[in-house]
Amino acid sequence: MTISGLVQIGLYFVVLLALVKPLGWYMARVYEGQPCGLDRVVSPLERLIYRLCGVRETEEMDWKTYGIAMLLFNALGLVALHALQRIQGFLPLNPAGLGAVTSDLAFNTAVSFATNTNWQAYGGETTLSYLTQMLGLTVQNFVSAATGMAILVALIRGLARRSAMTIGNFWTDLVRGTLYILTPLALLLSLLLVSQGVVQTFASYQTATLLQPAGYAKHVMDENGQPVLDEQGRPKTEPTTAVEQILAVGPVASQLAIKQLGTNGGGFFNVNSAHPFENPTPLSNFLELLAILLIPAALCYTFGMMVGDTRQGWTFLAAMTILLLCVIPLGLWAEQSGNPAFTGLGIDQASSAGQSGGNMEGKETRFGIANSVLWAAATTAASNGSVNSMHDSYMPLGGLMPLVLMQFGEVVFGGVGSGLYGMIVFAIIAVFVAGLMVGRTPEYLGKKIEPYEMKMVSLLILIMPMAVLGLTALAVGTDAGTSSVLNPGAHGFSEILYAYTSMGNNNGSAFGGLNANTPFYNVERPSNCGRSSVMTGQETAGKTGAPNDTMARGVSAEVVSQ
Repeated sequence: MTISGLVQIGLYFVVLLALVKPLGWYMARVYEGQPCGLDRVVSPLERLIYRLCGVRETEEMDWKTYGIAMLLFNALGLVALHALQRIQGFLPLNPAGLGAVTSDLAFNTAVSFATNTNWQAYGGETTLSYLTQMLGLTVQNFVSAATGMAILVALIRGLARRSAMTIGNFWTDLVRGTLYILTPLALLLSLLLVSQGVVQTFASYQTATLLQPAGYAKHVMDENGQPVLDEQGRPKTEPTTAVEQILAVGPVASQLAIKQLGTNGGGFFNVNSAHPFENPTPLSNFLELLAILLIPAALCYTFGMMVGDTRQGWTFLAAMTILLLCVIPLGLWAEQSGNPAFTGLGIDQASSAGQSGGNMEGKETRFGIANSVLWAAATTAASNGSVNSMHDSYMPLGGLMPLVLMQFGEVVFGGVGSGLYGMIVFAIIAVFVAGLMVGRTPEYLGKKIEPYEMKMVSLLILIMPMAVLGLTALAVGTDAGTSSVLNPGAHGFSEILYAYTSMGNNNGSAFGGLNANTPFYNVERPSNCGRSSVMTGQETAGKTGAPNDTMARGVSAEVVSQ
């Protein structure tokens, strides 16, 4: 571990924790309907939305009505997003002329984004039009995050109130969370990211002539666009040289801001936040990384304010922070130690990494090991799933770090809203066990914990590992599951386990090296599945440095030689 890396990580946590109280205080006032500073600007728009939708904002709901409203709203969003992907070829704002998304992939993407998971079994710049990215994905990034925050606030009201039968109004919580919290933060972050060079444009893709032509092996395709196989059943390739590259651009900054703030994680580009148009500088990397944990951390203070005991919020925040800080050193040590296979070959990893040594495979030199490991930890702790380095290239113990953080069950910060109520579940278990040990009726915030509550808590804890392990077993036990694995042996198993851990825990990051864009993996997933499986399937070529066939124009090596 280097002093520079430790200072950068320390600075990150200092800034993050310094913002917890002011943002948490602000969000508590928003959800309690108190003046928050933006009322004069936002209130007219808020009232207009209520009138257009026929919502009585002061009329509260019981928990059943609240839950049904939430489910119906998100189900409608799922259907709309699926339909938009299927007809995008006929709609405007499609400069690349991209056609309809296949039905199974469209279904997977719609479920993924509607549940704030944002697992991606596709390359964004080669699959979705500008309109689909904005009207479909970005809108879901806002409303799915606002839904998670609304559910948390409803739970807080249920814990704080003594005898009331209502827990608020879902539509009011959804609108206020979107207008007063997510939108202002996203606008501010978008402007900051644009200042750092993040792309934000409706212009068509740009073509650039390569200064140095790049040779690569191109898959031979038949008339239906499917790979031609040789006698051994492997895809045929032919030597090709790329002389031009198509540079994908688009309205990136606006989607990027809310994907991080809402712990969504779905990237505009296939390589996500490792792409220089999506994360060009160390400052943009710091801002995006800060946005990942900002709202989940601040909601701890919001919780304390709304229940009337800020110590409860600080306790949750301390537990989350300590758990994260206990895991980060493992990843840092593993990656900073370097790859022993390279050492055996006599490769000087210190000079190749441009620092004091370490495993730089799959990492961007502009970020280095410390910022790559910190991002990997934060994104899997927060169920965000975006990446600025390829987890598949981490050392075994380095790859264990994000896997363990996801398997905690989305409680180490977790998603906006969902992370905190996941931690509340563990608090209820702790109080219940402590109560049994001392012979007292367990209570939490004045609420008795009885058999019914423990049954519900037990289901919450057991459903996730059952889904992850069950579907992992199904994948490794069937040809449809194992045929997508590009790396044999234990590492291939880790790719499958990581994928289902990511999907089952509402994260979405991926090891890579797994072709996830198949009917099997698009359908056989938990309902809260994944977030951003970048560098998977046929997009794996981008990871190894070979140009993507749809993004580069080449001529055969024979023509070039002539």
